[in-house]
Amino acid sequence: MIVNDRITAYINSLDMGNGELLDAIARGARQDGIPVIKKETESLLKTLVAARQPETILEVGTAVGYSALLMSRVMPEHCHITTIEKYEKRIPVARENFRRAGQEGRITLLKGDAEQILPSLRGSFDFIFMDAAKGQYIHWLPWLLRLMRPGAVLVSDNVLQEGDIIESRYAVERRNRTIHSRMREYLYTLKHMDELETAILPIGDGVAVSTRR
Repeated sequence: MIVNDRITAYINSLDMGNGELLDAIARGARQDGIPVIKKETESLLKTLVAARQPETILEVGTAVGYSALLMSRVMPEHCHITTIEKYEKRIPVARENFRRAGQEGRITLLKGDAEQILPSLRGSFDFIFMDAAKGQYIHWLPWLLRLMRPGAVLVSDNVLQEGDIIESRYAVERRNRTIHSRMREYLYTLKHMDELETAILPIGDGVAVSTRR
């Protein structure tokens, strides 16, 4: 935990849930070891979407469709989500969850690697949620900037690596060093870009919220 466990537990105790279906999807995913966003991050994501009132949302990393469905609960009626997922086994599960929630007409799932899909996307987005391979965030950033309208919001999840981000490169496990160095580069870049105004928040596993100037 990045923030005191008791504070996090108290904050989460206030949460009313997201309805029977979404709560069941989240429980099932966590039991199966499928990563879904942390409870306190859910609230931030929904609040940001509700505040921005986007017409178009891009999500990088669908998993079982949980976060897309969270956003669909608070986005405007005319808004549409485009979400990208490359893991074959999760794609039919996500599509079935969209169907069960009655949101298949408002959510388009693109099957494939974001590395290939992002450069091919046309148009622009008001809101982007990035929750995929952390080591790729820095590589995807130029494509995301191209897709962001002025005033668009980019939310990047899992950026503090359970607090390891503050450690020396040699203090983290060898297998995590590349991700560690790339994430530090990503956060530095977000904070030093003229195009973006960014806040890094110690919520969940760390969230960066960036607005396109």
